[in-house]
Amino acid sequence: MQKTRILFVCTGNICRSPTAEAVLRHKAATSGLSLPLEVDSAGTHDYHVGAAPDPRSCQVAREAGYAMEHLVGRQVSTEDFERFDLLLALDTGHEAILRRRAPALFGHKVQLFLPYAGITRPAEVADPYYGTIAGFVETLRLIERGCDGILARLVHGDVDGETMA
Repeated sequence: MQKTRILFVCTGNICRSPTAEAVLRHKAATSGLSLPLEVDSAGTHDYHVGAAPDPRSCQVAREAGYAMEHLVGRQVSTEDFERFDLLLALDTGHEAILRRRAPALFGHKVQLFLPYAGITRPAEVADPYYGTIAGFVETLRLIERGCDGILARLVHGDVDGETMA
């Protein structure tokens, strides 16, 4: 079975995308399924390269049983488009940026995250950065739902840049 590689992408890689990385890693590891999976996260911008995730994201994740304090922010690279099977944008702005940056051969790998949760409206996970802790809780709830959807599709062999559109 071939390893599936998934990259979650948000703005600065300190709130939404590292939360998604931590949640999917944890759920995959504790699911009892032997799915060869590589999960990472990155930002469209270089605002927080080398930084730890936002403390509020870490707090909410930790309270739900996910570890993410060890993650380090990075920016999406050109190589990511070749390396990953899916680049999942946490909002439509990220999706547009990724589509502009994607080499033509790999544009099909860029997708929105929330359809994996069965959610098409809203189409994006709102950025909790400027809000209250309740926004971080809602972000985690949506991400958990999306990660459950990803795992369900992985089990059925339906996750790659070709079949998930």
